[in-house]
Amino acid sequence: MFKYGEDHLTVSQLLKIADGSLAAGITAETAQKIQKSCAIVEDIVMEGKVVYGINTGFGPLCNKIISKDQTEELQRKILLSHSVGVGNPLTEQLSRMMLVLKVQALSKAYSGIALEVLERILWHLEAGVIPVVPEQGSVGASGDLAPLSHLFLPLIGEGKVYYQNEIKPAGEVLATLGKSPLVLGPKAGLALINGTQFIASHAALLVDRFHTCLTQADVIGAMMVEGLLGSAMPFHPVLHQTRPYQANIHVAHKISYLLKDSAIVASHKNCEKVQDPYSLRCMPQVHGTSRTAWLHLKEAVEIEINSVTDNPVIFSKDLTISGGNFHGQPLALPLDYVCLAAAELGNISDRRSYLSLEGKSDNTPKLLMDNTGVNSGFMILQYTSAALVSENKTMCFPASADSIPTSLGQEDHVSMGSISGRKAMTVCHNLQKILAVELLCAAQAYDFRRPLKGTALMEKVHAYVRTKISFAEEDRIFANDIEKAIALLESGVIKEMVNAEIAKTGAAFYDLFEVY
Repeated sequence: MFKYGEDHLTVSQLLKIADGSLAAGITAETAQKIQKSCAIVEDIVMEGKVVYGINTGFGPLCNKIISKDQTEELQRKILLSHSVGVGNPLTEQLSRMMLVLKVQALSKAYSGIALEVLERILWHLEAGVIPVVPEQGSVGASGDLAPLSHLFLPLIGEGKVYYQNEIKPAGEVLATLGKSPLVLGPKAGLALINGTQFIASHAALLVDRFHTCLTQADVIGAMMVEGLLGSAMPFHPVLHQTRPYQANIHVAHKISYLLKDSAIVASHKNCEKVQDPYSLRCMPQVHGTSRTAWLHLKEAVEIEINSVTDNPVIFSKDLTISGGNFHGQPLALPLDYVCLAAAELGNISDRRSYLSLEGKSDNTPKLLMDNTGVNSGFMILQYTSAALVSENKTMCFPASADSIPTSLGQEDHVSMGSISGRKAMTVCHNLQKILAVELLCAAQAYDFRRPLKGTALMEKVHAYVRTKISFAEEDRIFANDIEKAIALLESGVIKEMVNAEIAKTGAAFYDLFEVY
């Protein structure tokens, strides 16, 4: 069982806790620490010591003193007033991840919140009563105030929830299940909505999904090298030791392994072609740099999801610090970096798809089909890829480069990290579609190499693709093929198939770039 507040949370554990496949709970020892922190806040209230958010207003109202008998009303109203989100609701998965991340942060016992609040959040996860959270409204600085307010409205009987595959009023569902709304104690409302859990949940999900795309791009790219009779020499290890970026070495090793002892590669060993276009021979440099961006994000996310991002942070009755741990900048910049990295991975993938249509490789027909004229072949598939690449380019302006002052100037620099996260997720979704188009082109080109065969692993990958999508002898509704290819990539089977084999090579960099 994962122990909140004690164990180091990884992205893979977060995803498993969120989907219910990994048990998680609060130990008695951690519960005592949470109660001790809560008691400190109660003492502060009783003694009348002025501490931001406990007995003051919020933001520019920080100098407004709140009386003892108004502290509960203050915490309730912060959830109501800050619930200003708009747009489409987040998926249940993202809402679940946000709940898990909030429990992990609060279990560090620096927030002064009552244990019963954490227990209610855990109940929401276990009972499948998942808050509905609009995707827009956070500027990523005083935490993700708007989305987190919506996330925790159900605690006080307000807002909406996903329950039994429907969206319902939270109060109605709580009543049905015999749960009364909570009365929030001092600091509770502020502790719930101060934090980066919206940004962090997007970033963590992106670590998982972009990682899958990176591996798929390497495998599909290797299949395209074989399909277009490309050279394996650009992936030779001695070349990459002369420019030793670890991610580039990783990609070169993987592609080299996928092409090793391939009869297809050997068949043109002594051909007159001097070198391949960049989209084939520069995969280690381009894919590798995108993988470096992934690693940067992964490392930032692991720090973030194990951190306290509340404000103020309660150390003792005499030491409460109102700082900036809620600021989203540590994730906003890596998210923008990954957004660009994902767009570039799609860019080079589209170039390989285009290259495969030119018919310049021996026995590879133009447009990847023999009988063209009546048939258009794979011509228009690349249009879709080009459209998606262009769309991704429009989203590469870094959200973190912008800052609009809020809260009457009290919050005069904000990260916009929530936009970075949402934008990067959209680019990554598009990337998977671009890779699906390349997979169709690469598999089609690979078939024209028969009767020659590639390595056992590449043959296994190609055979799996052909169990889902047949070779195209003539035109058909290729949108159906694209959808099948997208589903195939979303399943992660190719990633698992290849990584299981690559891991056996004992490459020193395997854990760094593959385990999360």
